[in-house]
Amino acid sequence: MADKVKTQREVNGLFELTESAREKLLGNKYYNDDLAPTKLSERTWGTYHIASLWVGMSICLPTYMMASGGMAAGLSWWQSLLNVLLGNLIVLIPMQLNSHAGTKYGIPYPVFARLSFGIKGSHLAAIARSIIAAGWFGIQTWIGGSSINGVLSILSSSWANWAGGIWVSFFAFWAVSVWVAYKGSEAIKFMESWGAPILGILSLALMIWAYAQVKAVGKGVIDILNMPATYAPGNFWKVFLPVLTANIGFWATMALNIPDFSRFAKTQRNQFMGQLLGLPASMTAFSFVGVFVTGATNVAFGEMLWDPVAVVGKIDSPIAGLLGALGIAIATMTTNIAANVVAPANGISNLNPQKISYRHGVIITGIAGIVIMPWKLLSSAEAYLFDWLGTYSIFLGPLAGLYIADYYIYRRKVIDLDDLFRGEQSRYWYGGGFNSKAIYTWIISGILPLLGKIIPSLSWFADNGWMVGFIIALIVYPLLMKNETASLVTPEEEEKITEKVLAN
Repeated sequence: MADKVKTQREVNGLFELTESAREKLLGNKYYNDDLAPTKLSERTWGTYHIASLWVGMSICLPTYMMASGGMAAGLSWWQSLLNVLLGNLIVLIPMQLNSHAGTKYGIPYPVFARLSFGIKGSHLAAIARSIIAAGWFGIQTWIGGSSINGVLSILSSSWANWAGGIWVSFFAFWAVSVWVAYKGSEAIKFMESWGAPILGILSLALMIWAYAQVKAVGKGVIDILNMPATYAPGNFWKVFLPVLTANIGFWATMALNIPDFSRFAKTQRNQFMGQLLGLPASMTAFSFVGVFVTGATNVAFGEMLWDPVAVVGKIDSPIAGLLGALGIAIATMTTNIAANVVAPANGISNLNPQKISYRHGVIITGIAGIVIMPWKLLSSAEAYLFDWLGTYSIFLGPLAGLYIADYYIYRRKVIDLDDLFRGEQSRYWYGGGFNSKAIYTWIISGILPLLGKIIPSLSWFADNGWMVGFIIALIVYPLLMKNETASLVTPEEEEKITEKVLAN
């Protein structure tokens, strides 16, 4: 490992690469401007921006479907709502913990993964996250396209009768989403800041409309919420736990790549308070909108409509229906771009930073979102909740536990930024660029949940797959890394490479 002098600067607990270190990394095959640590001057997101990000991402159609989908699975309305709240409180813990490195060092998720998996091994974790994000991108784009198709169907009866309308709408929505994501973080910040209050107003309007439909048939709020559980006697936990795993899995992706956004926060307090205020409250509140409107459709129309696009189709007023459909489009786009494009775009760029930029990654993600065939994933509540969310969360729980164990227990939050972008000379190179102990941890932590998918007697481990994998990884990784010291930064080394600056 080559001797280095003052490659990183620290100002009030936040780090950045020195200008000389950046210049020396130019042309390095593991470095480009998109993956580089954000400069302190680029960290412009305050508490409001972080909270708005979560409000904008939480008020979306999949959130609505989580609550109503839980009811479709057999839970009562309050059980489904409690499930959503509990799932988000659980996933907020690793999310907050993994955010710290992004804010402190300004690094995106693929670079963060280099700490534990190695400079080359990070591709495994980044691409696993990217594949899931691409699936989500496809799901959200299909929903957004459906809402656009609903708008055009309201405006034109001939469009409503045209079978190809949904496909034209889907690809139009796809194109706009890819274009905004292509513009970068400041465009996303602007969109989320303005989208959050608009979505709040539209959510309230939807509830008012739903209540009006119920009142028109001589019923009230009590009737809306009079929705008992429909699961078989004694099967509460068999339904509740898989739905809880799905709720955790909902944001389990962001619990990994949250550094992609926390790297733009001004301070640790900004990112912490923004997420605390933005995530649990928004998810629970909009989930209640889903519960309320789903119950109202059951009372007013005699069927529980868990798909909000179908609900908008029940609105008689062309203007109100138009606003509802446009609301769905806005809600979908604010979530889709931030949650489902940034991570895979960065992950794909990490494969070959010198040849693949973030913008190239955006295009590739968009194409993958089509290939995933999202219309099949949304074919039913069971396919959405259990087949999709429940399965992929099994692979993400171990990663969340592994990252936390690496950063807090093993590494004690001390990083050599410059080494994250070097090759064989880097302390994070491990063996050939891969940390086999991280890979072993990931595999070991996923065994029980995966067995639970195929062996009925072990189904409990699958039903709680995210939590089981998370806990096992949190324990196994420090044990495997106990005698590994080459990648650690000693206090003496930290003093040597860090220039400490007093802020004005």
